Order: sequence, then C-alpha cells, then structure tokens
Amino acid sequence: MPATFVVVPLWQGSISSRAMSLADGAAAIRGDLPSAATLTVDVPAEAGESLGTGIRRYSALRRVRERTDEMLETAPAPAIIIGGDCGAALAGVAHASRHAEGDLAVLWLDAHPDLNTPDSSPSGGFGGMTLRHIAGEGIDGLALSPETRVAPERLVLGGIRAIDAEEHRFIEEHGIDVLTVDDLADPEVVIAAIESTGASRVFVHIDLDVLDPSAMGGLSYPMPFGVHAPVLVDLVKAVVARFASAGAAIAGFAPSSPVSADDDLPTILRLVGALAGGAADRRAGTAAVAG
Repeated sequence: MPATFVVVPLWQGSISSRAMSLADGAAAIRGDLPSAATLTVDVPAEAGESLGTGIRRYSALRRVRERTDEMLETAPAPAIIIGGDCGAALAGVAHASRHAEGDLAVLWLDAHPDLNTPDSSPSGGFGGMTLRHIAGEGIDGLALSPETRVAPERLVLGGIRAIDAEEHRFIEEHGIDVLTVDDLADPEVVIAAIESTGASRVFVHIDLDVLDPSAMGGLSYPMPFGVHAPVLVDLVKAVVARFASAGAAIAGFAPSSPVSADDDLPTILRLVGALAGGAADRRAGTAAVAG
C-alpha cells in the first residue's frame, strides 16, 4: 500500500536555539511530497505552558498530539510522519501499533536515545523524552496507552552517541540493544537486532542528527562521528525490505535558510524514498542530477 505522509511541523519539543526552524524544515520537505498523499497537522504558533508537568511547552505538545491522532484515524497505514522535532513521532507510533496489533518493534536512529523522564531531563525538552513516552512511561496525554505502547524489549537504538545517566539505567534494566555507528554500516547486524525482539513489523524513526554533520547543514543538534548518508539510506532500504513497515518518522531538519534547505533536501528525500518504497528516492536522484 502506498504511504501516506503526515507533516507535523512541531517545534515545541525542542530546546535548541534553532527550534522554530524545525517548522521551516518540515515545510521544506512537504514541498517535495506528493500533494494527494500528504496531510498537514495544524501546529499552534504559541509555545505553550508546562502546567506543572516538568515538560516545557506541554500544553502545545498535547494539543499537537491530539490533532495528529485525529488526522491519523482516517489515514491508512503505513503513515510516514514528517517533523518537526522527535515528539512528532509519538502519534505515528501509536497509529502503527494499533494497526500492527502489538506485533511492532521500533528502530530509533538518533544521536540520542530520548529516554529521559521529566524528572531526569536536564532541559525539560520533550524531544529528549519521546521514546520513554512511546514505551508508555511519562505524563498523561503524551505517554502511549497500555494498548499502543511499545515495550522496551521491542526497542532497538542505532547511532546513539550521547546517553544521560537515567537513559543508561533504563537501557541496562531492559537489555535494550544499542547499535553503534559502525554497526549501522552492516544491515545484517541491525536486522538481527530487530529479529531478536520477536516482532515482524517495524516502525523506523530517523532523527537526522544520527547523520554526521558533514552530511547535512540543517541539524538542530549536530554531533560528530555520525553515520554517512549513503550508509543510512542503504540500511533503511534493507530494513524495509526485510520487515513489514508499520510506519516511519523523520525529524530534526532545521535549515538556517531556504538556500541551505535546498542543499539538504536531496539527502532527506533519499531517506524518505527508502522508507516509502522508492518514489521520493527517484525524485531526489533527479534533483541531485539537476543540481
């Protein structure tokens, strides 16, 4: 089944100085997606309030989660979420989990595990707590329900290069596979890790900061020694070929200008194409040749 693209230009989960550029990044990607297969969630302009939750801008995050849930109710699976910050993936995983009926693993490709809690987070930014809420632990209105949550044993992390103390504790407690950047160069290593979860369907989340900064300028949290773009594209293709795709998300594109966005879009569209089955990949190749 062709993918449905759901653009969620969420920026409120980021504490980066370039947070609002995440909305610009989502809009730039949307411009190269097929309009007939693309839906866009209305993200409020206001920052929102924490309301005593320990999560900055919680009220806006919850509103976007509800609006995305509503939009996905009528969308077929698989749905590819285009963020925005990593919090945009939350409703996408819930949607995938409902359709997968519990048979779901999440491959989280990110420089950070995003497994903090409101108490452990050094910043209060929800982006760094997203995967913990996907596992069902967190604040009401954001944490996935018992019916849609993905158990920690079904999580596979890849390309992680910065882990906080509580995240490390959670990973150790649940025996979560953490794959290095070098591991990502061998798709069979990644496929074996997903197979070990026992799931036959996978949701692939890509925070673009998993890439090495040399591959892309528009990163809100650039971190050295990341994976190179062709390696990541090949990995995604291999994973989607091996497992039934239940959905996906791409997050973390924060271009500094329209010109810089144009420079980065061919790489992003290759990743979108790998997730969606090739249509955007072909377009990215055309764009690269034209450039």
